[in-house]
Amino acid sequence: MQTHTDGFTPKNTQTSQVPAANLHQSSGIISPQLIDNHKGFKALGFREKQFSGLMDPLVMVDHFTMDRPTFGAHPHAGMSAVTVMFEDSEGLFHNQDSLGNELDLLPGDLYWLKAGQGAVHDEAPRPGSKTHALQVFVNLPATLKQSAPEALHVSAATMPILAAQDYRVRLVLGSSNGVEGVQAPAGGVTILDGTLSNKGKFRHTAKASQGVWVHAIDGTLSVNVQGESLTIPAGKSAAFRNDQQDLPLIFEGEGPVHFVMLSGDAIQEPFVQQGPFVMSNEREIVAVQQAYQDGLLGSID
Repeated sequence: MQTHTDGFTPKNTQTSQVPAANLHQSSGIISPQLIDNHKGFKALGFREKQFSGLMDPLVMVDHFTMDRPTFGAHPHAGMSAVTVMFEDSEGLFHNQDSLGNELDLLPGDLYWLKAGQGAVHDEAPRPGSKTHALQVFVNLPATLKQSAPEALHVSAATMPILAAQDYRVRLVLGSSNGVEGVQAPAGGVTILDGTLSNKGKFRHTAKASQGVWVHAIDGTLSVNVQGESLTIPAGKSAAFRNDQQDLPLIFEGEGPVHFVMLSGDAIQEPFVQQGPFVMSNEREIVAVQQAYQDGLLGSID
């Protein structure tokens, strides 16, 4: 079982298969894995194998709280490790990596580490802080798995807000309703962090062949996808994709609702995940493990 936000502890290898192309597809309602390492970290964990490939390009999402340093420095390769801070986080989340970046994330911020060929990462709450966030693994296509690592920090203060009387949606990354936010380093990813009032309604259109992952944080969320309605209780998720045409979605609250949506270009390539590494095959997994042992992925001083 995966037991923390950055996926470093797990030893089991997971191999993904490419789903068959189809019209509008839905995973249905997916329940999380409940994770508690008894060291200050608790999470609702979602893994791509639960979603029949529809979560692509996402490999995993942990909706977590953390109140103390827990995991220490750890490597990543072949993917992007993304931290999405919620606005109700308390205090600072200290973030550093082997690219030389060191900063404190504020409530509402985003940090995207595109690990590519490999990088080392660490993040932990400052003393007295309690972090409420998502940790997301975003797959990279085979052509980018050996690319140079890079990082992106987006402060909450710079994120566009889409708002009306019955909704407020933070455009954490990407674009929605003609509004452009900061663009992801890879994957064409859009991230929405939204709240709806009673019977509030928000519309978003995902591009064809984008995987769409939706999670109800608080309240009961209704999602209408091409005329079909799905009701997602708090703590659960669903994924959707249409390989033939753009996918309109309508989010509606049955009472006050807090939700997140992540969408990105489906890669539709087989991959192998082993802990913090997401590579194209077992040979690449072995090679990046050796590179890490040899100190070639860098370090945090």
